[in-house]
Amino acid sequence: MKNRDYAASVHFYGIIWDITALLLFILVPVAICVHLGVWPQGSYVLKGLLPVAMLFYPTSVIEVFTYTPLLGAGGTYLSFVTGNITNLKLPCGLNAMENAGVRANSEEGEVISTIAIATSSIVTTIIIAVGVVAFSPVLPYLTDENSIFAPAFNQVVPALFGALGISYFMKHWKISIVPVAAIILILLVNGEIASGVLIPVGVVISLVSAHLMFKKGLLDDKTEKAEKSEKAE
Repeated sequence: MKNRDYAASVHFYGIIWDITALLLFILVPVAICVHLGVWPQGSYVLKGLLPVAMLFYPTSVIEVFTYTPLLGAGGTYLSFVTGNITNLKLPCGLNAMENAGVRANSEEGEVISTIAIATSSIVTTIIIAVGVVAFSPVLPYLTDENSIFAPAFNQVVPALFGALGISYFMKHWKISIVPVAAIILILLVNGEIASGVLIPVGVVISLVSAHLMFKKGLLDDKTEKAEKSEKAE
């Protein structure tokens, strides 16, 4: 244990905590069934699970390959245990690495991302606890469909990712044109596609389009120079 390096320790404890969290999630309904002495029929479980599994099981596998290069191993393990990756953990990790001027696939980026996501999880838990206690009497009125605040609640995620993404689009505007246009086109065809599906699709389109643009000589070395100047600063 003493000779295990940082990366090996991250994987060792990450696997343990992820499996533990998964078992706890499963044991909650099992404990309820044991306590009440009532078990659901397998046919009903499969009937309700199958439509969800067809969408979310492949998406969850894709998300592992999508988020790991962005958040690092430690950040990915922690994000999948605490949840809310797309709306909170991913923006926190990326923003922290951006402010620190480190790459996601570097040792520094690994540490910064893990610390940022851990801090985000702690802060989120505290805020939720305070919010439940303080705002529970008025929260139904604020989130009601007829409330004057309802439009603001519906735009929280777009505003969050818009503010986070614009800095990347301005620095790397050439390679952002194709994926942004493709995502807009997909949403115009079907505006109800979940973000868990759009993100992996956007990543694939970004990688393919950037590779083709590089091969065609459409990308210059300005991006590389900008990154080197950021590191120097």
